[in-house]
Amino acid sequence: MTDADAPAPDELLTLADGLYALGLGEFTAARDALVREHRGTALAAGLKALRKPATAAWVVDLLVRVEGEQVDQVLALGEALREAQAALSGDALRELTKQRRQLVAAVTTTARQRSREHGLRVTEAVAAQVEATLTAAMVDPGCAEAVRSGLLVAPLASTGVEAVDVSAAVALPAALGHRAAPVTGGTDDEGGSPPVLRVVPDPEADAKARREAEDALTEAEAVVSAVEAEHAEAQADVDRLNARAMELAAQLDEVRRRAAELEAAADEADAELEEAEDARDEQTVLLEDAVRERDEARAALDRLG
Repeated sequence: MTDADAPAPDELLTLADGLYALGLGEFTAARDALVREHRGTALAAGLKALRKPATAAWVVDLLVRVEGEQVDQVLALGEALREAQAALSGDALRELTKQRRQLVAAVTTTARQRSREHGLRVTEAVAAQVEATLTAAMVDPGCAEAVRSGLLVAPLASTGVEAVDVSAAVALPAALGHRAAPVTGGTDDEGGSPPVLRVVPDPEADAKARREAEDALTEAEAVVSAVEAEHAEAQADVDRLNARAMELAAQLDEVRRRAAELEAAADEADAELEEAEDARDEQTVLLEDAVRERDEARAALDRLG
C-alpha cells in the first residue's frame, strides 16, 4: 500500500462518528455497507472492527448529540466536584454532590424521553446503566472524555477511587479527545445538511424488552398467587376465630343468665333465712318463758312436800 492509499488520519473517526449517529437498528447494516464500499482499502479493517453499541451506550451517544448543552453541564459539574474533592472543601463537596444527583437524574429522564422520540423504549435496567455512565463521567476524567466522544459502545461505571480504563468502552482509540458532531434539524454554515438520526426501532431491543415484560408479568402473577394463597389462609383463620368468638360469646351469655338466676335465688334464700331466724328468735323467747314457769311450778310443788 502506498502513502496515497493510506486513509487520512481522521477519516475512520469521521465515518465512525456518522455510524454511531444512526439508529441502533441501523448500525450493523450501515457499517457492513461501508466495509463493502471501502473493500481493498486501509479503512475496511477499521470499519469492520467497529462494534454495535450496547443499548445504554447508544442512549448516551444520542444524548451527547441532541442534548449537548445538558451533557456539558453534567461534565462541568463533575469537574467542579473533582476540584472540591482535591481542595477538601466539605461544604462545597456536599452541595455539589447534591447537585450531581439531581442533575444526573434529570438528564437521565431527558435521555429516556429522547430515546423514546427516536423509537427506542428505555427499560429501568438500561436507565440505571445510563445514570451510572453519567455519574462515572462526573467523577472520572477519562469517562468524561469517552462520553463526550459520542462513540461509546458500552456503559461505564466508576467508584471515583481509581481511574477507569475506558479503552474497551469506546469504538476506537481515537475516540478519546473527539467530540461528537451535534444533531440538529437545520443546515450547517456551508449550506450542507448535518448528520441526521434515521432511527428505527431495534428488533433485538424490542424482543428483549418484551421478554423482560413477560418475565416481570410472570413474576408478578406468581407473587399474586402466593399472596392470594396467604390471603385465603388468613381469611380462613379469621372465619375460624370469628366462629369461636361467637361460640364463646353465646357461652358467656348463658353463664351470665345462669349467674343472674343464681343471684336471684340467693337473694330469695337470704330473705327466707332472715324470716326463719326471726321466727326462731320468737320461739326462743317463748321457750325460755315456758321453762321458767315450769321451774317455778316444780319449786312450788316441792315446797308443799
